[in-house]
Amino acid sequence: MSSSRIIGILVGLWLAVVGVYALVSIALAGHQDTLLTFGNLVQCVVPLLANAGLLLNAGTPHWRRNIFWMLLAMGCTLWMIGQFQWTYYEVYQHQSMPVIFDGDIIFFLKGIPIMAALALQPHRKRGEVQLQFGYLNFVLLLTWWTFLYAFVVFPWMYATPSESQYNYNFDMVSNVQNMVIVIGLGVLWLRSKGAWRMVYANLFGSAAMYMLSSLTINVAISMKKYSTGGLYDLPLISSFLWFGVAGVIAYLKRGELDSPHDSGTDGDDRAREGRWSAWMAMAAVISLPVFAIFTLRFEHDAPEVRDFRLMTTLIASVPIAFLVFLRTNRADADRARLLAKSEQSIENLQRLQAQMVQTEKLVSLGQLAAGAAHEINNPLAAILGYSDLLADDATLPEKARVTAGKIRDQARRTKTLVANLLRFARQVPPERTLLDINTVVTNAVQLRALDLRTSKSRIELQLESVLPGVRGDGNQLLQVFFNIVSNAIDAMEASDGGVLTIKTIRDRGNVVILFSDTGPGIKDPQRVFDPFYTTKPVGKGTGLGLSICFGILQEHAGKILCYNSQQGGAVFRVELPAVLAAFPAKEPQLAGIASAPQKTPV
Repeated sequence: MSSSRIIGILVGLWLAVVGVYALVSIALAGHQDTLLTFGNLVQCVVPLLANAGLLLNAGTPHWRRNIFWMLLAMGCTLWMIGQFQWTYYEVYQHQSMPVIFDGDIIFFLKGIPIMAALALQPHRKRGEVQLQFGYLNFVLLLTWWTFLYAFVVFPWMYATPSESQYNYNFDMVSNVQNMVIVIGLGVLWLRSKGAWRMVYANLFGSAAMYMLSSLTINVAISMKKYSTGGLYDLPLISSFLWFGVAGVIAYLKRGELDSPHDSGTDGDDRAREGRWSAWMAMAAVISLPVFAIFTLRFEHDAPEVRDFRLMTTLIASVPIAFLVFLRTNRADADRARLLAKSEQSIENLQRLQAQMVQTEKLVSLGQLAAGAAHEINNPLAAILGYSDLLADDATLPEKARVTAGKIRDQARRTKTLVANLLRFARQVPPERTLLDINTVVTNAVQLRALDLRTSKSRIELQLESVLPGVRGDGNQLLQVFFNIVSNAIDAMEASDGGVLTIKTIRDRGNVVILFSDTGPGIKDPQRVFDPFYTTKPVGKGTGLGLSICFGILQEHAGKILCYNSQQGGAVFRVELPAVLAAFPAKEPQLAGIASAPQKTPV
């Protein structure tokens, strides 16, 4: 069913309810008790219908929008609670509602959640603000409007009871509140676009009708012409039904509400919201002495009224000042947090710039090394060829042939190292192939072992002989393992050397690589994968290596963990999903590196 058809049906039901209410009111005009019961019950039900339409929109992923609709529903609920009191007196007690009644404050308080909802402006496309400021603003608004009610109305209830003054002052503050709500919705209606404009237009219409009904009923009460269930209630009932229809319209157009057309930027909105909150807090504080001065200098009522209002102002100053102080304190803490994050971002940016400069240097150096490696391959090929001839020449003495064989072995080892360097430095698109993880680990160790000739640290391999294959990019995984090994060696070198044990195992459907060192361990294992976090001295590390490794393993559907072992030292656990149906053939191992399950020092 289309949205327009649903809205048409709702409008038809709305008119039907109003028409039936009017007919019943006319038909029961001579049966006062029955008319009172009918009118009170209907007025207790229509806020529930309004809430049903409004709360349809409270289940979205946008908390600001959810709270907006829940606050509107809270206003209708407070009005319903006040109506329950009215129903209790007229239906259950069979007596007229007292003119001076403490429960009238509930009818007044019902407008405060609605005003708080307007301040959220859910149509704006902006980031979510912190909830604590929203709560504080709501409590501050609630406190100030409660003070206003106590200042204007309570003196004629407790200091000098007067039905006429009570009615006049209650109607005045209620009408001011209703007018503020209507003006606020009108501003939002004119400033919004698209589906939100339609929603605000309906909310504006319902609020304006409620204000009109409130004025009409108050005038009828003052003229002793109002009776619950009469025709004066028709605008009131229509206003609540209109609220419900507005909620249903918003629900039907929820897809369009998710794409607001507001041109304001997130930064502008946050700044505007901060200015609005600051102005509200300042106005709340300044208003108290203004009310006190008005009472002392311009008030001409009885001394009891003046004293009551001064005491009310003095008492209200305590919670309002506390809320303003608390909000200022939280705002200062938030600014300090944002400043710290800004400083950290600037520092990270500077480190990133330095890393980019260093990366450019390494790129140039890598290009030179790659060119040199290519040039080295040519004489290596000649050395291998001549050494093969010498080693296989039976006319040479045995000692000469053994020496030629040793030359051949070392030349092959050098050729393999050069090939690994070229593979590591080569920039190629990621390519997922079936890999033998033992070979990748061994190649990474081979590269890092070039720098361990004079080191106090050593590497031991404990590689399981038969492992399932792993699908991934060999060059990227080589980078990951090389980075982990280098970090472990650097950490052990800082504490007079140690042993790095690399172990490969099969764990259910994963291939696991464990890197365990005997170094000092890691101070914050949970932070090592954060960008720019490093434990190395300034100039020795940028904090980007492990964060890049974390991203590479995520792309491979794997994961990496870090923790400190009970024996001391750090442990890195790398898990990669195994291709269980494939056991790739073992590639030839580099000279001097074994992949058997026994310990092999490097």
